[in-house]
Amino acid sequence: MSNVIEPVPAPVPAAHDGHSEAHPDFLQHHFDTPAQQFHAAKLGMWVFIATEILMFGGLFCAYAIWRGMDPAIFDQAHHFLNKKMGASNTVVLLFSSLTAALAVRSAQLGKRNQTSVFLVITILCAFGFLVIKYFEYTHKFHLGLLPGHCFGHPWFSGAIQNGEEVGSCLRIHADAAAGSPEWVRAVDESGNMQLLPPRANMFFGIYFCMTGLHAIHVIVGMSILTWVLVKNINGKFSKEYFTPVDLGALYWHLVDLVWIYLFPLLYLVGKPE
Repeated sequence: MSNVIEPVPAPVPAAHDGHSEAHPDFLQHHFDTPAQQFHAAKLGMWVFIATEILMFGGLFCAYAIWRGMDPAIFDQAHHFLNKKMGASNTVVLLFSSLTAALAVRSAQLGKRNQTSVFLVITILCAFGFLVIKYFEYTHKFHLGLLPGHCFGHPWFSGAIQNGEEVGSCLRIHADAAAGSPEWVRAVDESGNMQLLPPRANMFFGIYFCMTGLHAIHVIVGMSILTWVLVKNINGKFSKEYFTPVDLGALYWHLVDLVWIYLFPLLYLVGKPE
């Protein structure tokens, strides 16, 4: 995706062990040429990305099923998500995907310092994404929108009884009968008081599962890019060998792509306010 130049095999001296050529230091013994090693590694990364898509695909299927069953609930509950923070994180990830691609291009051209600069920017963007997500999560915890007291199970101490108000939430029964479906009154991101219908906790459950799993991938991507950055600073990469830079950026593009789907599905799913 991000590379347009294939690794150029480095000239090597003649071998004295029976082989026609001696391998460069970066070339593993079971590969004949750097190009063969690069394509094998790239194929392995694409297979891994396919398994990642399958994992997220299960959550997307759960989202589709629940939204098909209760579209009104998803429409109302999405107003409790902060669209400005979600949009900010989208811009941050899109920019980081650009800098990751530029890092690969710099590595292809053998510009080590420039590669390091772009990798640092990409890592800082990832850190900024997590900071924004932290503030968004803590606000949800404060409102009690799962996990929290608004949708607590009766067996848990945080659960609210009918008519009892705790923090910003009030649990009530639609007809004041103990056995009727429960509605939760809470304050949304715009400061408006809204009644969340029964099973609105499913929306927030899917929200935390999908965005939480994505955040874990952001942390993994940061770790990979940091490892690549250290190797690059130590001079391990060149025009002939930049495979880890390319594969690290490819993984980061996956992280970006998943969020591109999560943002509209979770934050923009309902009708305009």
